[in-house]
Amino acid sequence: MTEMRTMGWYAQQIAPHLPPEAFKPARGRLWGGLAYLVLAVGSIAVLGFYDLHPLFNLGLALIIGQAFAGLGFLGHEILHGTVVKNARLRDFLGSIAFAQFSLGPKLWRKWHNMEHHAHTQEAETDPDAMGTLETFYQRPFLKWLYRINPSVRSLISFTSFLLFFSIFCLKMLTRFYPEFKREEKPVVLAQMLWPFAMWISLLVVLGPVKWLFAYVIPLMIANFLVISYISTNHQLNPLTDLNDPLANSLSVNVPRWMDVIHFNFSHHVEHHIFPGMNPKFAPLVKAELRRQFPQQYQEMGFGHALAALWKTPRIYKDQKDLVDPIRELAFGSLGNGLTASRIEGRKVPMAEPASLVPPAHGAKAPTGR
Repeated sequence: MTEMRTMGWYAQQIAPHLPPEAFKPARGRLWGGLAYLVLAVGSIAVLGFYDLHPLFNLGLALIIGQAFAGLGFLGHEILHGTVVKNARLRDFLGSIAFAQFSLGPKLWRKWHNMEHHAHTQEAETDPDAMGTLETFYQRPFLKWLYRINPSVRSLISFTSFLLFFSIFCLKMLTRFYPEFKREEKPVVLAQMLWPFAMWISLLVVLGPVKWLFAYVIPLMIANFLVISYISTNHQLNPLTDLNDPLANSLSVNVPRWMDVIHFNFSHHVEHHIFPGMNPKFAPLVKAELRRQFPQQYQEMGFGHALAALWKTPRIYKDQKDLVDPIRELAFGSLGNGLTASRIEGRKVPMAEPASLVPPAHGAKAPTGR
C-alpha cells in the first residue's frame, strides 16, 4: 500500500504547475448562475400564466430541475469563496443558489466546509460518511433493508436520491444546530425558513397541480442529479484516519457538456486538494494528478461509478471493506480491490458483537468491568 499523504502535501506538489489566476475568484461563473436563475424563474412564470398540456409542463419541470441542480453546484463554489470574496455578497448569492433546497449558507459552511472537508471519510466524524457495522446492528431499519433482495435494496436506495439531499439538509440542521453560538442560531433558522416560506407561497399562488410541476418535480430532479454526484464522491472509497484525498475521494469522468452545465463538479479529488480554488481550473489539477500520481489517483466513468454503487453495499466492515452483513459478503473499496470491471463479493463470517446482543432471559448483562 502506498504511503498516505495530506491534502496540503499534494497541494505543494501541484501548485507550482498552476497559473496564478487559478487562485483568484472566478467571478465570471456568476453569468452561468444568472442564466439558470432566469431559466428557472421564467419557466415557473410560464407555468403560472398559461394552462399548458401536461407534457409541456413536464418539459418545463425538467428545465427547472436542471437549473435547480446547476444553481446548487454554483452555490457550492460560492460558499467556498472561489467566486466572490466579500462575505456578505457570498452569503447573499449562496442563499439564492441553495434556495431550492431551503439550505442556508451558515449551516452549509459548518457541515460541508468545516466538518466534511476537515474529516473526510473519518468514521463517526465526517457527516457524509456511510455507516459502520456498529451502526448497522443498532438500527432496525438497516437490518430490514439488508434482508431484502440486493437489487430491490439498490432500487430503493437510488429512488431515495429523489429526495435525499433535501432530507439530509434537515438532518444536518438537527445535528449541528446545538453547536452554533446563541446569537448565530436565529440566523441559521432564518436562512432555512425564508426559502421554505417562498415555496409555500408559490403553492398558494399556483395551486397544487402547477406547483407540482413548478417546484416538486424540479426539486426531485435536482436532488437526483446532486446526490448522484455526491454518492460517487466518497462512498466507494475506504474510510481513512489521515485525510488523503487520493485515497478517500473519487473523480468521475463525464462528457464535456456535462462538466459545462454542472460547473466541473465531477472533479472531486481535485476539489478536496484545493477547496479554495474554483473548479474552473480543476482540469489543470487533474492533468497534474495523472502525471505525478498515476497509481494513486482515483477516477472512474460516471456510469461505471453508479453501477458500482448499485452492486455494492454501503456498510463498512472495517476501513477497507464494504459488507452485506446478512449475506456475509464483503467487497473491497477503491484502492483495495474494487475497480469498474471487478466488483466481486467474498464470503466472510459475520456475528453480531456480543456487546450489542441482549442477554438471555435470566442472565446478567455484562457490566463492562
